[in-house]
Amino acid sequence: MSKRITAKHKLDRRMGQNIWGRPKSPVNRREYGPGQHGQRRKGKMSDFGTQLRAKQKLKGYYANITEKQFRRYYGEAIRMKGDSGENLIGLLERRLDAVVYRSKFVPTPFAARQFVNHGHVKVNGRRVNIPSFLVKAGDVVEVKDASKQLELVVVAAQLPERDVPDYIEVDHQKMVARLTRVPGLSEVPYPVQMEPNLVVEFYSR
Repeated sequence: MSKRITAKHKLDRRMGQNIWGRPKSPVNRREYGPGQHGQRRKGKMSDFGTQLRAKQKLKGYYANITEKQFRRYYGEAIRMKGDSGENLIGLLERRLDAVVYRSKFVPTPFAARQFVNHGHVKVNGRRVNIPSFLVKAGDVVEVKDASKQLELVVVAAQLPERDVPDYIEVDHQKMVARLTRVPGLSEVPYPVQMEPNLVVEFYSR
């Protein structure tokens, strides 16, 4: 399990965007970066800088997964048939912690990683505590009976700030979800624009 050691909202401020669409993001108050030089006028970004920024934003969105793991997803995406950027998004959305987050079982991607890691989730009836476990289309993801009344779970299901996407079927009474299909980029409800094609360009340099 990778460890998140920097404040989550630093990424928001560095990017000047509310990456997760959270109401408490500091970007909702001011869009410039952190520190005394945050308001300095920025020059035109190079192609490398634009690609790096796209990578950091996408990597950070999924609870800041490690560089090694993220590069592995890129490697798998380019080996698959079809558009590599779309393949990359499909792989990231198949992560178990991503499915748990999209299903509104927990409020944030960071909470989803911890929730899975602590053994609160089952896939097809078997307990899985690996956040990076890849869920397949048709797999059933559910919250363990003993964990269904946790305050975190109850509150997350009622959050008005986001909806469950069309590619996941959820029964919040039973706390059961099913990934119906692997989504494309246009189907994923990112609060900000993601550019996986730039991520592919970054790694293929």
